[in-house]
Amino acid sequence: MRLLGQFRLQFHGEPVPLCGNAQRLLAFVGLRRRVGRCAVAKTLWPDATEAHARGSLRTALWKVPHGGYELLRCTQESLTLADDVDVDARTLARIALDLVRGRGPRPADPVLIGLLDRGDLLPDWDDEWVVLEREWLRRLRLHALDMLSERFTRQSMPALALEAALASIRIEPLREAPHRAVVSVHLAEGNLLEALRHYEAFRHLLRVELGAEPSLRFTQMIPVRRR
Repeated sequence: MRLLGQFRLQFHGEPVPLCGNAQRLLAFVGLRRRVGRCAVAKTLWPDATEAHARGSLRTALWKVPHGGYELLRCTQESLTLADDVDVDARTLARIALDLVRGRGPRPADPVLIGLLDRGDLLPDWDDEWVVLEREWLRRLRLHALDMLSERFTRQSMPALALEAALASIRIEPLREAPHRAVVSVHLAEGNLLEALRHYEAFRHLLRVELGAEPSLRFTQMIPVRRR
């Protein structure tokens, strides 16, 4: 199940068609793996009465396909995602959390950056629970990319450090930390001109968008006297 970008459900590489409520049901359970029926009904149909919400849940469950594979395990109290259903957003969150906590795989593969540099969680959905999950995952991904960039820098892997920092900038261009990381890489490689260009580009962006200036810490990184 793919939740980063447009919702997609595939079985053996073939798309599985689903109606909107069935998509939302699978996405909600997929992000949590196991959740109570009452919580599902209240979250997916917040403006409905309890009886109507439970009825809508039963209808959505009926519309979940059952053709030769298991997606959900249902009891009277809870819904659980089947063990063999992979959810890309959960994989991303697990890897990002491991990196932020200093655990997980050694970040020596650009594929790791590619995984963290994915699309937002269901960007076309405006449900309140999706908006909250999307922002949490975005922040987590940014912190993980910052951690990757720092780790690559310490391991004398400037190209990968730069790639991680630029991936973070693509997600949120106005955060200063990844811009400092880019400048640090350029300075470490003796590319003063590139460092200055990047600093000035960020300085201009900050002025235009926020009417602000880079921090003193960032400014002092550039060993060039500016007017």
